Amino acid sequence: MKAKDIRKGNVILFQNAPYKVLDFFHNTPGKGKAVVQAKLRNLLTGNQTETRFGSTDDVEEADIFVFKAQYLYNDAEGFHFMNVDNYEQISLSKELIEEQIPYLQPEMQVQVTLYNESPIGITLPSTVILTVVETEPELKGATAANSPKPAKTDTGLVLSVPPFIKIGEKIVVNTEEGTYVGRPS
Repeated sequence: MKAKDIRKGNVILFQNAPYKVLDFFHNTPGKGKAVVQAKLRNLLTGNQTETRFGSTDDVEEADIFVFKAQYLYNDAEGFHFMNVDNYEQISLSKELIEEQIPYLQPEMQVQVTLYNESPIGITLPSTVILTVVETEPELKGATAANSPKPAKTDTGLVLSVPPFIKIGEKIVVNTEEGTYVGRPS
């Protein structure tokens, strides 16, 4: 694919290793060639880097394998998942899934990504239901209508929620943006 076709979440080969695109920006200066600036994470080491590609440069997609798995538990060795098709267990290090940890719940269904038969990351559902364990009480008669307040969930995630959300309530959270979506129906 061409560099101009890079999107957030793509896994590309860069410097002979698989990198996940964390963010990208198309830049077309007044003079010169258009470029794509990309923030990448090495899926083998967890290191992040930023690089530029010419918009017409060829970028190779990494040959990866994805399967459905269920989150089981975590310990000192890492986070453990079970392949739902063959019941094999697989472990991923904290560094590989650091951004997804606040959304993980026991028995949650995820997709595990393998590169050269080694696990390199997971993909979460687009939304999850979490329970609010800490937040400020709603202020009666507050003049700033609908001003968000911080809330902490049962998984440790801190995000902004509407003022009417109370401790103990379940909320729907977008796992890509880390934002409040609504109440579960």
